[in-house]
Amino acid sequence: MPFSAVDCVQPALQHTRAQLFTRFRFGQWSRLALVGILAAELHVGGCNFGNFGQFAPRHKKPDLGFLPSGTSSSFLSPFDSAHLPASISEHIAQFLGLIVLGIVVFFILGFIFLYISSVFRFILFDSVLRKECSISEGWAKWRRAGGRFFLWQIVFQTALWLFLLVLIGVPLALAFAAGWMTDISDHVGRLILGVILFGGVFVFFVVTAAVVQVLAKDFLVPLMALENLDFADGWHRLLAMMRPEKARYAVYLLLKLVLSIAAGILFSIIAIIPAIFVVVPGVVAVLAGRAAGMGWSVSTISLAIILGTTLILILIYLIALVSVPATVFFPAFAIHFFAARYPNLDALLNPAPVAPPAPEFPPPVEEIPPPFEPPPLPPSAEPIG
Repeated sequence: MPFSAVDCVQPALQHTRAQLFTRFRFGQWSRLALVGILAAELHVGGCNFGNFGQFAPRHKKPDLGFLPSGTSSSFLSPFDSAHLPASISEHIAQFLGLIVLGIVVFFILGFIFLYISSVFRFILFDSVLRKECSISEGWAKWRRAGGRFFLWQIVFQTALWLFLLVLIGVPLALAFAAGWMTDISDHVGRLILGVILFGGVFVFFVVTAAVVQVLAKDFLVPLMALENLDFADGWHRLLAMMRPEKARYAVYLLLKLVLSIAAGILFSIIAIIPAIFVVVPGVVAVLAGRAAGMGWSVSTISLAIILGTTLILILIYLIALVSVPATVFFPAFAIHFFAARYPNLDALLNPAPVAPPAPEFPPPVEEIPPPFEPPPLPPSAEPIG
């Protein structure tokens, strides 16, 4: 009988202990931390590291140090925008250019990270399964499978955004067409009912999307990895395997949600320690800049963005480093649950014991026959006389 989700918690804990704590290797931890980040397998939530701006002194008027001297703050009024000096217009154009550039860079980096995370999802699966993490070897081994999973991610994300657009756009279009938005006071009851229905459909949409994503990374990835399938064939195979055990998979999803919440709380508390080591130097740098009289300009904003991004990346890595046990436990939990239902995975997770070789005996010593001896002669006759 296949194991239930509850039965797989203890084996997953033992798997994590064997990989991380039986023989502690810092290189293993550091590589798993990087794999966890790039595979989007961080179980830390609810952390608020503060806002650097709250430590800055308060003023009644905004600091306009980047403006030319003698310029009044009335330039912020939209009624005077036509009379802005050329230098101020250049500053505003530079800021808008930075915003547009930031949006473009954000989308490009998001697209690149989606591909990288698709490959590293397989690297994480292989690292936990073999209890050994090698990033360079894993990239060469799983690059093609990750590319197929990346196509699934593109299809999935596109479908999500299209469905979300329809989910929001159609009710708004119907509300405007029925005149509910022009005279809200006459349609309060309908609007409240519509909002409740929309909220229920939206919650169902979010839950369904989360379930599909969990099934993909926990069970679709092993099928694609071990059978060299594309995502369409992988989903067809997975759904066929899930059909006889819908209740057990539902319990798995609920238990994983509970464990993820518990891990998020625990490792969020632990993450306070690296957060202090990163946030405090950042706050000191901001206060030092303010004390030195540095105003906000294109240069200082760019420098602040670079410094802030560097600190955030360091913080993310340190949090991933202390969260490595969760990064290993949850894939191990999925592997042990799925291996009980997937023989190919079970053969790798629990290989059959190798029979000891048969003892070798020395070849029997050939018996050397004794040398030939002629038969004894009969006794000679006694002479007569």
